[in-house]
Amino acid sequence: MAQTVKTILISQPKPTTEKSPYFDLAERQKLTIDFRPFIHVEGIESQEFRQQRIDFAEHTALIVTSRNAIDHFFRLAEELRFEVPDTMKYFCISEATAYYLQKYVVYRKRKIFFGKQSFQDLMELIKKHKNEKFLLPCSDLMKPSIPKFLEEGKIDYTRATMYRTVCSDLSDLSDVKYNLLVFYSPSGIESLFKNFPDFQQGETRIATFGPTTAKAAAEANLRVDISAPTPKAPSMTMAIEHYIQGK
Repeated sequence: MAQTVKTILISQPKPTTEKSPYFDLAERQKLTIDFRPFIHVEGIESQEFRQQRIDFAEHTALIVTSRNAIDHFFRLAEELRFEVPDTMKYFCISEATAYYLQKYVVYRKRKIFFGKQSFQDLMELIKKHKNEKFLLPCSDLMKPSIPKFLEEGKIDYTRATMYRTVCSDLSDLSDVKYNLLVFYSPSGIESLFKNFPDFQQGETRIATFGPTTAKAAAEANLRVDISAPTPKAPSMTMAIEHYIQGK
């Protein structure tokens, strides 16, 4: 039987909807679950962005992988006094991301395309518009698979770093102890040690989502007690519940 887990810290923002599986898990297993982002996004200033020598006017289409990409593209466009033309085409990773464009454009009057959720789906749409000159707003940390797909598809695109992922200040947590820490990215592991260089795992359990996060934890000499996704536990909440139940 696994050791008792009663307190959990999720290294992500608190869900905005009450339907989160974490809230259901807390209720079922009588847990205290706290949320705290270990990393956050900061926009790159227009002065620094200019050093990339990217001319927005040369591009006819935008590849959108997140809400952050939308926010920072329109922020920089405004700061650089670039009026985004009505003819700009938008290729979004998902329908939800596409709808977020309504914050900045009249949705029904724009050419907006979206995939189901993966970049691979979106590539099928991008390939049908090969004559466009694409702009890819992104962070300093990008999944290597995205440029790989674009290069393999011989897509004419420009990678534009508009925001960066930075470690959050967690100093107020120094005296707080949790039975389980949950990580979703290598940056989260990096933030843990940046904030607490002397962190000793001891009895604290570590849960990681995805192979790159598990690898980062192992490289930091952390013992990974819970891994997701797995065939039996495709979600983190399911993996945690199985661990608590000693499955």
